[in-house]
Amino acid sequence: MNILIDTHIFLWLANDNIDLIRENQLEYLKDINGDILKTLKNMNIDILDFDAKSALILSSLPFHHRDPFDRMIISQAIRKKYKIMSADKKFKLYNCELL
Repeated sequence: MNILIDTHIFLWLANDNIDLIRENQLEYLKDINGDILKTLKNMNIDILDFDAKSALILSSLPFHHRDPFDRMIISQAIRKKYKIMSADKKFKLYNCELL
């Protein structure tokens, strides 16, 4: 399953704040610690490049959310048909699948 993880979810994991993550989200994630790049590799997490096709979707998104990075995550998820893991309630306003 392909999942885009919002930055705060990753940071909560990295800083052992798993109590902030919903239990149904935790089942998709493993315990992490140490070097972020090593952790990403160990968790089989890829850093996605933002491509032109995602930018086209981004330009057509309504402005329910003003954070440009969150809007980029949303447009990538829509384009690639990935699910998003985030605690941000504004993501629900978009046509994307959330965990």
